[in-house]
Amino acid sequence: MVTREELLKAGAVAIVRMPDQESGQKVADRIVAAGLTTIEITLTNPGALAIIEKLAQRSEVQVGVGTVVDSKDVVRAKDAGATFIVSPNTDEEVIGETKRCGLISLPGVATPSEVAAAKKFGADILKLFPASTFGPAHLKALRDPFPGNFWCPTGGLSAETIGDWFAAGANIVGIGGPLIRGGVDAIDGNVKAFLAAVAKARS
Repeated sequence: MVTREELLKAGAVAIVRMPDQESGQKVADRIVAAGLTTIEITLTNPGALAIIEKLAQRSEVQVGVGTVVDSKDVVRAKDAGATFIVSPNTDEEVIGETKRCGLISLPGVATPSEVAAAKKFGADILKLFPASTFGPAHLKALRDPFPGNFWCPTGGLSAETIGDWFAAGANIVGIGGPLIRGGVDAIDGNVKAFLAAVAKARS
């Protein structure tokens, strides 16, 4: 099982949400081949668990499942080989089942009350979502009264804004749509640009 420290070390999580299993698998494989090996397959992607099973067979890949809003899906994700669970919201049952399964919990938060609840329920990393709605200043403001937490802003980030997010206190970032901007053939260049931005921001 992946540890929180190993997940944070990656600096970025690729988010795959495609309209069918074939394109989801193809995009995931291209992202991994481009060098981003921490990857989240959302349950809204048809065949998500089958994609996770294939990715989990690769020792260099850390694969998780996203858009988890039902605790029953946590067990299914673990059985498929997922090592971390990502949600758009903060749900006590989902977080609890995630921890019982020995997986890393990344619930979505946006307010001080949600942050407090997520920590109380056992969250490992706090996913600020949707990040672009609130901006880096909101992340910094949330961090101040809740020190010592780990943050993953997700939603609407770009290579140009990565530095702002890490400066505001992000430990890792979630990136989805921008990785496939320009089509499958553009993935390699997009991934390398994001990884370069993350490396620069963390240096």
